[in-house]
Amino acid sequence: MFKTLKNYYMFCNKMNRNKLLSALALGVVKAMFATLRIPAIAVILQGILDDDMSMRNVWLSLIIMGISVLGQVLVGLKTCMLQCEAGYDTCSAKRIEIAEHLRYLPMGFFNANSLGKITNITTNTMEQMADVATLVVMMTTQGIVTTSVILMFMLFFDIRIALIILAGIMLFSACNALMQKATIPAAPRKAKADENLVSAVIEYVQGIAEVKNYNLTKNSAVKLRGAISEKQAADTNMEYTVVPFMCMQGIVTKLTGVVMSLASVWFYLNGTMPLLYAILMVISSFMVYESLDLMGSFSALLRNVNIIIDQANEVLAIPPMDIDGENVHPVNRDLELKNVSFAYEDRSIINNVSLKIPSGTTTAIVGPSGGGKTTLTYLISRFWDVNSGEVLLGGRNVKEYSFDSLMKNFSFVFQRVYLFEDTIANNIRFCEPDASMERVIEAAKKARCHEFIMALPDGYDTVIGEGGASLSGGEKQRISIARAIMKDAPIIILDEATANVDPENEADLTGAIEELTNNKTIIMIAHRLKTVRHADQIVVVDNGSIAQKGTHEELMSEEGIYRDFVSERKEAVSWKIA
Repeated sequence: MFKTLKNYYMFCNKMNRNKLLSALALGVVKAMFATLRIPAIAVILQGILDDDMSMRNVWLSLIIMGISVLGQVLVGLKTCMLQCEAGYDTCSAKRIEIAEHLRYLPMGFFNANSLGKITNITTNTMEQMADVATLVVMMTTQGIVTTSVILMFMLFFDIRIALIILAGIMLFSACNALMQKATIPAAPRKAKADENLVSAVIEYVQGIAEVKNYNLTKNSAVKLRGAISEKQAADTNMEYTVVPFMCMQGIVTKLTGVVMSLASVWFYLNGTMPLLYAILMVISSFMVYESLDLMGSFSALLRNVNIIIDQANEVLAIPPMDIDGENVHPVNRDLELKNVSFAYEDRSIINNVSLKIPSGTTTAIVGPSGGGKTTLTYLISRFWDVNSGEVLLGGRNVKEYSFDSLMKNFSFVFQRVYLFEDTIANNIRFCEPDASMERVIEAAKKARCHEFIMALPDGYDTVIGEGGASLSGGEKQRISIARAIMKDAPIIILDEATANVDPENEADLTGAIEELTNNKTIIMIAHRLKTVRHADQIVVVDNGSIAQKGTHEELMSEEGIYRDFVSERKEAVSWKIA
């Protein structure tokens, strides 16, 4: 129990730790106010036992009771606010910290880890941190503090009763420790079930169009139903694990109160405790039961707090790329790959590739699917780090750049565009949130999307669905180009940007790309002959190596993959030329 509370405390940042410490100190004050009920009752009992009851006793009792209640309310309110602020601030800070950490992880992490796991940690896990963990820590801490204060209070009345309370606390703690230990095997299953359920829901929703298209609604839900069933089974298993220990804790708390009462009566009967003290001890037994029961009610959830902290720390513990380079401003944007090799896990993808891309030129990368084209561009822009060799920008290794200063040199337009659930204007100014509306409109006009934006109900203030769901593929592509134009990076990487565009949008998209790539270094992955034939150099990548390199005319004059695809067929299995 105390280890979990310590883990939660260390998980918080310094400011929130101070809030928790302040809340703990105020918790002691609140518990002291709560124990004032005992002297308030004692005043009345003393008057009754001495047959000397007067309005003075009544008013004194009421005043003490009033102070007790008012003190508990005011101090409790402040304590609750401090603990809630610490919990919600920690949740917010950790979400931002995880998001920032994800920025600097290699792309391989996102391939190896499901979207469900990341989504589960940043949403469900952090939401539980704000709601469940904060409440559990708050209530458990208050129960511990109140019981401890009552224990100290009892030491002044009768050490025998204090020892009974101490024994009850020790038995309660032993039951709780056994419960925490028993939940250790069940916890990973529950955490995995949570993750798999989120993954299954995301997959089902994202693929719903294909599901309906092939009338596989029932079949496609098998995985989702399985994830739901496993989640139910994991939660049930966890509950079955903790219920026996919860019962044991409940028995201990009740027996502690019963033993206190019986002992007090026995001590009175054998003449070792005054009647007033005996009655007060019986009344106090209910207070002890109340505080122990408060701990017991939430202590079963302490294991969840550990799981939440472990899941968040698991992501934060993943080694990021070395991003602490210099803020370099290269004198030129010449790119060079020297004997670059890269493998993902045990699979070799790029093998000893050397390539020069002079500043201001256009390089087209073509070749069969799976040959390593996209990976090559990822290595150039340092989405991944090479295993051997080096990538140079302006004559300096990209690892010498700070990640942010390196990214200022690149803009990307991918085949699959992602737009955020926000206004069109904010999607365009994504790289520069404070950009004026005039600059946004200027970028949109260059990207050939101003007209269709103005035709929307709210123009640039139109909120688009997540991922740009409310726009066509060509419209999304042009908005992504407007975003790249706004960034105005000197190096443009186009990853099959026109591969799946309909004829109606192709002319506008081609014009938008021309605006984006004007006077820039261009690296394009393309399948269409008219897209690549005017490139300064064409690089044919096959099986992770450069199979051919040259202009269109040079490659057509020699035997090889490039001429085979152009001469023998207009559409190949893995890449197309049109």
